[in-house]
Amino acid sequence: MPDGYFDLLCSQNGQTFKFYLIGLSTKPAEYLVQAHTKTFAISFKLPAAEYIFKKSIVPLLNKKNQLPQNFWGISKLCLDSFDRFTGDLSDKISDAKDEEIDKRKEKLFKIIYSNNGMINIADTAEAVYWSRRQINRYFQHWFGISMKEYCQILRYRSTFNQINEGELYPQSKYADQSHFIREVKKYSSTTPKRLFRNKNGRFIQLSTL
Repeated sequence: MPDGYFDLLCSQNGQTFKFYLIGLSTKPAEYLVQAHTKTFAISFKLPAAEYIFKKSIVPLLNKKNQLPQNFWGISKLCLDSFDRFTGDLSDKISDAKDEEIDKRKEKLFKIIYSNNGMINIADTAEAVYWSRRQINRYFQHWFGISMKEYCQILRYRSTFNQINEGELYPQSKYADQSHFIREVKKYSSTTPKRLFRNKNGRFIQLSTL
């Protein structure tokens, strides 16, 4: 389901080792995993597109792309140890980031993420000294969606914990019950009640909370 992140997926089946980059999602998607496949994923916040991967992820909106086998100079990773895997990838990520983030962008994303997208966009633009038009141009160029829609996805993502605990009523972030249900259905294609039931562990983000 959409969660406001894009992901680096690492999978191994026997001696076959693959990397995938999965872009932002604005709608739910089904992924089939072959038997005997071990998969780890790393979720990235939006600034990583520009400062770690150094490319727009617009072509990956609601899509995934297989990366070259020598991605980041990696021929193989240890998927037998989660700690070793995270250590190896942390080093690669640190090496890939070779410039400081623009202070306006740093402040912008700090406001967005600390408030789970529940912000007044006009006030936020004023706080970071960046016009709404410039911010939306930046979002469309690098990520393929508007800042407003991105904030809606983060707001929806922030309901996962309450839904997982069976709290199926709207909190202050939604105007009323119908607004809450409408937005959950928009991004998950189902109701909060069915998400809570999570039959057969279908919704992986809820299964891993």
